[in-house]
Amino acid sequence: QVQLVESGGGLVQDGGSLRLSCAASGSSSSIATMAWYRQAPGKQRELVADITSSSSTFYADSVKGRFTISRDNAKNTMYLQMTKLKPEDTAVYTCKAWEKSGIRYLERWGQGTLVTVSS
Repeated sequence: QVQLVESGGGLVQDGGSLRLSCAASGSSSSIATMAWYRQAPGKQRELVADITSSSSTFYADSVKGRFTISRDNAKNTMYLQMTKLKPEDTAVYTCKAWEKSGIRYLERWGQGTLVTVSS
């Protein structure tokens, strides 16, 4: 079973940058697509970006041009480079992976890391 651990969250000023990491362990060779989600206080969780095993990417409109998702398959780690951060980016960021198990894909989630952007 794949386990995911995020790191890199913290407090940053408006316009600043942070890089989040999501380290996978366990059956990491079975991981297909990985993604970053976020949930702001009082709001629903939303997809921020995802990346396939062949590194095709998708970004939410709200982060296009500011965030970059990447993955290092050799290190079993996914990253989210966040630049030009805004107060509305404040949220708990959680990574997700789809683990291939036979003909099924199982969803695995990390515990989340808090990003706070001060104005």
